[in-house]
Formats: sequence, structure tokens, C-alpha cells
Amino acid sequence: MTQPVTLITGATGGIGAALARALAGAHDLILVGRDPAKLDTLQAEVGGETLTLDLTRPETFAGALAGLGRVTNLIHNAGMVELGAVAEQNYAVWTHTLTVNVVAPAELTRLLLARVRAERGTVLFVNSGAGLRAGAEWASYAASKHALKALADALRDEEAPHDVRVTSLYPGRTATEMQRKVRGQEGATYDPTAFVQAETVADAICSVLNLPRDATIPDLSIRPGPR
Repeated sequence: MTQPVTLITGATGGIGAALARALAGAHDLILVGRDPAKLDTLQAEVGGETLTLDLTRPETFAGALAGLGRVTNLIHNAGMVELGAVAEQNYAVWTHTLTVNVVAPAELTRLLLARVRAERGTVLFVNSGAGLRAGAEWASYAASKHALKALADALRDEEAPHDVRVTSLYPGRTATEMQRKVRGQEGATYDPTAFVQAETVADAICSVLNLPRDATIPDLSIRPGPR
């Protein structure tokens, strides 16, 4: 049988790489990132093909995707965060955050949607707990993630007639390099054992992708377990 083709943005990051390893062999992978050297290293481990994209420049996506073949599942995993108070963050931070976290996924989805429809596939957005509630210093990031939820909710209703499933995944704090950066911005120690492991989030994504066709998971939250 033909294997599903799964495209993962932010493939070289913690969750993205863990997901690529979890799917390797069962899915044909399209590994998307901005660093060709890191993509090549991951490709040597898990196979598949690589695609270099700059998520700050959605206007370049159409040309980059022109030669792409089948896409069954689209996993929007890439993202960025910059903490700061509303009184301190200027428009450049907001524009950058919204472009990477919302505009890029919207444009990538638009360009790949016909392929996903043809496969009756899944679009999965790796959101955040900040996509459900905003706290102090998190305004720009949380706003982008609230917008990402809105994108997913609208897309879910629009694509139901085409048998495309759409899921928003809301991980709590996860042991990744992004979390290391966040802890540094918070002036706190980074202890990866205190957080959800990237492999656990990847397992949850696999469960969504492997769900029988008689059901869908619109929203899924994951939080660190008791210690």
C-alpha cells in the first residue's frame, strides 16, 4: 500500500525531530526547516526529503512548493517566542511573531490544501497552552497562538465536507530548546525533567494521525504529569 506522506515544519526542533523519528518507516517524510545542514543530518537518520523554507517570507512558499508531490498530513510545528510586556515590545516583534506563528501556517495550508484534500488527510497545528490563556509577558506569543486556534477552527468547519481532519494540539511546557530560551527570559533554571518530553508530544500526534476514520480529535491538551 502507498504510505502517507507527512510534512513537518520545524522538523529539526525538539517536537519536530521526535515526530520524524516516530513516523520514520511508516510515513514518507517531508522535513521542513530553515537550516539545510540540520535538515540533512536529520534526513540521514530518518530518510524522506528535505525542504528549506524561511517562515518569515511566506511570499516565497509558492515557488518552493512548486515541485512537491503528494501530501497526506500537514504538521505545523514550527514557531517562535519572544517574551516581553506590552509596554516594551514594539511592532517589529509583533510582526515577526505573527508572521512565523500565524501567517506562514495559513499560507502553507492554502498552498497545500488541494493535496491534503486528495488524500483525505489531516492538518495538525501544534499550538500552546498560551493559545488558551494569556499571562503577563506573553501577549505577542499568546495573541499569535489564539489566532492560530481561530485559523484551525475555521479550517475545520470549511474542510469537513472534503473529509480533511483538523486538530489543534495544546502542549504545556515541553523540554525543547525553545523552552530553554523561555526559561532564560524568565530568569529561571531550565530543568528538562520538569517538563513534558518532546517524544510524548510526538506520540500524541501519532495517535491523532492514526485515529480511525470514524472519529476526529478537534482539540487535544497535554500538560506535565505529577512528579
